[in-house]
Amino acid sequence: MTQDVNMAAPAAAASGSNTELLPMYRDMRRVRSFEERVGELFVRGQSAGSMLHLSIGEESAAVGVASLMRKGDTFTTHHRGHGIFLARGADPNRMMAEIAGKESGYCHGKGGSMHIADMGLGHLGANAIVGGGIPAVVGAGLASKRAGRGDVSIAFFGDGAMQQGILYESMNMAALWDLPVMFVCINNQYGMGTRIEQATRGVELHQRARALGLRGETVDGLDVRDVREVAQDLIDGGRAGNPAFLAIDCYRFFGHARMDKSPYRSEEDETQGRAKDPVKFARQALLDGGADEAELAALDGEISAEMDATIDFAVAATPPPLTSMFRDVYASDQPEPEPVRTRIDRILAVE
Repeated sequence: MTQDVNMAAPAAAASGSNTELLPMYRDMRRVRSFEERVGELFVRGQSAGSMLHLSIGEESAAVGVASLMRKGDTFTTHHRGHGIFLARGADPNRMMAEIAGKESGYCHGKGGSMHIADMGLGHLGANAIVGGGIPAVVGAGLASKRAGRGDVSIAFFGDGAMQQGILYESMNMAALWDLPVMFVCINNQYGMGTRIEQATRGVELHQRARALGLRGETVDGLDVRDVREVAQDLIDGGRAGNPAFLAIDCYRFFGHARMDKSPYRSEEDETQGRAKDPVKFARQALLDGGADEAELAALDGEISAEMDATIDFAVAATPPPLTSMFRDVYASDQPEPEPVRTRIDRILAVE
């Protein structure tokens, strides 16, 4: 189902209603704007840790799938998961605070960019290990099946995880046990600095899932409506106990991490890849469908102001106190260990 769509002649974009597309455009624009602010926070030296990974160019994958999730559904993400969590309904202020390592963040500043989690929204956790979060959805899917809730659990990961054994073990178990699980590979064409064609001979990734007994599809990520349509069918099947796999072809606009200048990509490759911009495509589709340019500009401005405020919120927030070091690490009825610094201060005070 992968197709090459020309931005200059969006014939497919003219189909469908603006009523359906507008909220998805809004969510994609929010993801894009948030990620741009994350990059700014890093450049200003105000993010926690030395690395972060942006999902600019992958907005249709995040919105097209996450917009279909409902209360009770669970999911895991990879190290490039900000957009997915935001599309699921996360508070951008709390997200930015977490990326800045502040107490008011989702994990009180201890998760940072690559380990955000929130059980309230069903986010079982992001993971910096390639493919590391995938097996969690098997357990979540099994729990949902036994409880008869009709919930689905979705694992989001990049094409780099297609070479990890844990993915195939997880897909095999999901198929064997008829679990309400979906595996979503966001294929941005590069695993760090390696083009996918240089990492595997078989680039029709969904065929691997089919070989294991899952429903498998690939969709071009240019048009968010195409992503949502295919994802809807697979998720509905997943809720009925038919596990599925979906590969969404996107293009990673920037380097693997914020400081990666992509020396392994040619200028021609980047120009062609960035031409398939799902946010610009959706905006043009809205205009072709009769949307007012001024109204879209106003919406863009509102989103920009919203995301500007996330930086102000994160910078003004306070860092977590040293005493919170072991919070959420030990059971609530267990005494927390004494921090080394506190013990040293106590010993020196006695002497």
